[in-house]
Amino acid sequence: MHSRAPAPLRALVEQLAHLPGMGPKSALRAAMALLKWPESETRRLGASIHGLRDALRLCSRCGGLTAADPCEICADAARARDILCLVAEWDSMLALDEGGFYHGQYMILGGLLDPLARKNLETLEVDRLLRRLAEGEVQELVLALGATLEADNTASFIRRLVDGRFPRLKVSRLAQGIPLGAEVKYMDRETLRQSLRYRQEFV
Repeated sequence: MHSRAPAPLRALVEQLAHLPGMGPKSALRAAMALLKWPESETRRLGASIHGLRDALRLCSRCGGLTAADPCEICADAARARDILCLVAEWDSMLALDEGGFYHGQYMILGGLLDPLARKNLETLEVDRLLRRLAEGEVQELVLALGATLEADNTASFIRRLVDGRFPRLKVSRLAQGIPLGAEVKYMDRETLRQSLRYRQEFV
């Protein structure tokens, strides 16, 4: 950005540029658009961003973002308690649940094993998963981690771990109708529905 630009504008552009899919040029466009908003709207946006961390927390059951603990999904008594769907991130859970064809529980792993991105066991919610399975309610664990190499490696690790500690637990994974290299959160509703309906035991 030009060094003669006002310091407050430069600071905002630098912060916006850290957002996913937002480079320096698009960050500048966004900042200029904000300057054209009415003052009341920009202040409301600022207050919403400021209050985001105070208003949201992680659900102690599934690890999802929520305003109340437990979250609405975990607190829903109508949902099946014997099936647990393991997803990598919260937005993948939203994508699956939005379809309305899955009525079980969720667990968010917090990412995938990826040494290059410094994603290892310490960064994942493996202990939370094991504690949930140890409660004895879950009869089937559905691995809904995607079809990338990292997802496959993570699924294999989880399968071995679960087999060793809970040998009677059924472990399945989403059907491989999901294209190789794709992520759950980018799949359309019908692909997700078919993948869940025709899920296969993970061997």
